[in-house]
Amino acid sequence: MRIIVCILMLYVFPLPGSASNPGVSANNAREIYEQIGNESMSFEAFDLAFRGWTELKDSISLDDNIISVVDFSKPSTEKRFYLIDLETKQVTYQDYVAHGKNTGSLMAEKFSNKPNSNQSSLGFYKTAETYYGKHGLSLRLDGLEKGINDKARQRAIVIHSAWYSEESFIKKHGRLGRSFGCPALPAEDYEEIIELIKGGTLLFIYFPESGYLENSSIIN
Repeated sequence: MRIIVCILMLYVFPLPGSASNPGVSANNAREIYEQIGNESMSFEAFDLAFRGWTELKDSISLDDNIISVVDFSKPSTEKRFYLIDLETKQVTYQDYVAHGKNTGSLMAEKFSNKPNSNQSSLGFYKTAETYYGKHGLSLRLDGLEKGINDKARQRAIVIHSAWYSEESFIKKHGRLGRSFGCPALPAEDYEEIIELIKGGTLLFIYFPESGYLENSSIIN
């Protein structure tokens, strides 16, 4: 009898941290994607990001509403950073984002977790604290995947603004400039973006690399 009562109480009074955004679950990614209605964002990138968020949101206390996606399958001339609000089903911000200088030129091609590689790293990150550095307001990232991006903090991989991430750079050079591995944003909206995503939201950097997709313990 006591066991039955305890089970019923768990249904009525869920444990702290067990609540989540109503209507959001792993099996309705397609429905949410269609409600968002942003066709420039690939479903595969969103689906994997959403799958990771569903897997991680309770275990590492992620924000219930926000996911950021960087889609490195697109050229740097496209706005491939997406800040997604799962509550309102909207892309709140979509902007340019640079990749690492040894990751590729127009297209991202190679990725690394190694210090001094000057390459971008794929996978899932949790946003952390902000600080002011040589690029102004910057946001530290903690990589969540061992051997894939877990050296992000050691490598000083952060979100910051950069002059080479501006549309004017594309008009002059035919592509964005490149970073030392950081996902660098244009200056206009980056402070607002950082304020929205800092302190415990999920960032997913996507590229259809078979090695990553097969080896990610979060995706699989």
